[in-house]
Amino acid sequence: MTGESADMVGRRGGGGDPVTAGTGKSGDGSTGAAAPAGAPRFEVPEVDAFTRPYWDAAAEGRLLLRRCRAAGCGAAHHYPREFCPSCWSEDVVWEQATGRATLYTWSVVHRNDLPPFGDRVPYVAAVVELAEGPRMMTEIIDCPADALRIGMPLAVRFRRDGDGRQGGDGRQDGGGRQDGGGAGATGYAVPVFAPA
Repeated sequence: MTGESADMVGRRGGGGDPVTAGTGKSGDGSTGAAAPAGAPRFEVPEVDAFTRPYWDAAAEGRLLLRRCRAAGCGAAHHYPREFCPSCWSEDVVWEQATGRATLYTWSVVHRNDLPPFGDRVPYVAAVVELAEGPRMMTEIIDCPADALRIGMPLAVRFRRDGDGRQGGDGRQDGGGRQDGGGAGATGYAVPVFAPA
């Protein structure tokens, strides 16, 4: 699955949405399921001053998107950019999304040689349409692939770095707050979606 742009929110190793697999090999050229010690992990977000609010909110169990405040526009967009992709205005702000979405399309990934995704296959890579309008790339969890349907209602969950696929929505006691702080801490959280 490819990303919408090569400059998406803080991805190391190539294009892709902040919640999907990277697109390059590990630093030593290996493509095995387990990364050698010290090898880069391509799904690890690279947080900078602009993307920090997104990752800090995710660590708190909140999904952010950007909304244009230019007169006559008001478009919401994701992945986050410093300008509005509809009217090119730089008058855009962070906004908390409802976390509701519908399934737009998906693909079941049976093979991914990039570390650490080899241990996660098969998984469902998907594009969801957020209630606010933008589409985002993500992963569908807690739903067998044969139960997926276009337009099915979904809700955001958050997987903490290091969580396994099964039940790894990154939440503590069903709440949104993550232990360990924001993305600047040793871990981070990525939004994934499950049936609502």
